[in-house]
Amino acid sequence: MASVNSAEPSYLPATVQGAVKVLVTGPFGVGKTTLVGSLSEIAPLRTEETMTAAGASIDDLTGRAGKTTTTVALDFGRITLNPKLALYLFGTPGQQRFWPLWEDLSRGALGALAIVDSRRIDESFDVLGQLEEQGIPFAVVVNLFPDSPQHPEDELRTALDLLPGVPILHCDVRDRQAAYDVLIDFVAHLHSTSVLELQT
Repeated sequence: MASVNSAEPSYLPATVQGAVKVLVTGPFGVGKTTLVGSLSEIAPLRTEETMTAAGASIDDLTGRAGKTTTTVALDFGRITLNPKLALYLFGTPGQQRFWPLWEDLSRGALGALAIVDSRRIDESFDVLGQLEEQGIPFAVVVNLFPDSPQHPEDELRTALDLLPGVPILHCDVRDRQAAYDVLIDFVAHLHSTSVLELQT
């Protein structure tokens, strides 16, 4: 795979013949925009808007000190997996009022990285339910916030009601290399389950 966030020009190499799509999803304020930004080799497209007093009664900012913007449509990034294949990252909005966009964003996705905040496990249920309803293979990515509690994997799997085949990965989504390692593990998982054929 190409290096992430390299200083190379942002044009897609002429050798690329195909592309795959992966969703980055999760509840409000869990780190989706940050993960796309950490992974993308190009400057990511973001549709963030400033949060206003009008949304104060809707968007719970408990435990999200300093958050002033929210994604209202999508985040978009790109990674060149190899000379022939590109991967497009589509970050979804977290709040339910933006979920009408979800069906369009998820169309054609080979899989999804579902980011979870272990301090607020219950907020992830609706998103995981959406992925299961759509039949999209996914991995759970536990974002390691500084004050995140540590839980054994079997406890997390039970709390999230995950099937045995769903990978649980951990990383601080701000850490470029850690985010990259998570993506490598997920792509390998898709490849091992024959969802993704890596062209050479």
